[in-house]
Amino acid sequence: MTTSLSHTKTLDIGEIGILDEQLPPWDSGPLDLAGWFDPDRRDCPLELEIGSGKGTFLVNQADQTPGTNYIGIEYAKQYWRHAADRCRRHQLTNVKVVRTEADLFVRRYTPPESLRQTHIYFPDPWPKPRHNKRRLIQESFLRSLHTATAPSGLVRIVTDHPDYYEWIEHHADRVADLWRRLPFECPQAAGPGELVGSNFERKYRRQGRPFHAMILEKYPAT
Repeated sequence: MTTSLSHTKTLDIGEIGILDEQLPPWDSGPLDLAGWFDPDRRDCPLELEIGSGKGTFLVNQADQTPGTNYIGIEYAKQYWRHAADRCRRHQLTNVKVVRTEADLFVRRYTPPESLRQTHIYFPDPWPKPRHNKRRLIQESFLRSLHTATAPSGLVRIVTDHPDYYEWIEHHADRVADLWRRLPFECPQAAGPGELVGSNFERKYRRQGRPFHAMILEKYPAT
């Protein structure tokens, strides 16, 4: 599928981009996400990025860790197309980019204990109090993500919004029996002086914004 982003650039999502309308009904149960990848990759660990934007982090991370499969989720259709096209141009066979709602994807489509790691970098802070309920990271979502994460799996979170970070801390405390907090460690995609190496980070760093970060680790199996 090709689509024009502007008069000068045409985007081609190839076999990497997946639209929400291609997904089965939400009540059909978890998907065989490993089956989205080539047969020789179906035993590779799976990681999720929520809010891929134009794909800067996803491209760099997937390129540096070829033994891992990645699913990027981006709801904004224009950014989704850009990210999928970018991954295609980099010939990344270990990436799929899905245009869907992250909470729905985790709750309805992700098999139990299938994720080794989830990356959530600079999620929409929904700063107005009346919109706080729309924030992705809250107790119910962390419980759903716990089900989808393998034992000892990680959730990496970064935000530039101090109020949202306090909100995240509060909700993480409410599921402390499921997750333990760890100091943040940079993923492979981060360049010198960076936390994660995403486009949003680079933009906000130029603006001088402070960053707040944590890792949540699912307790090992007993």
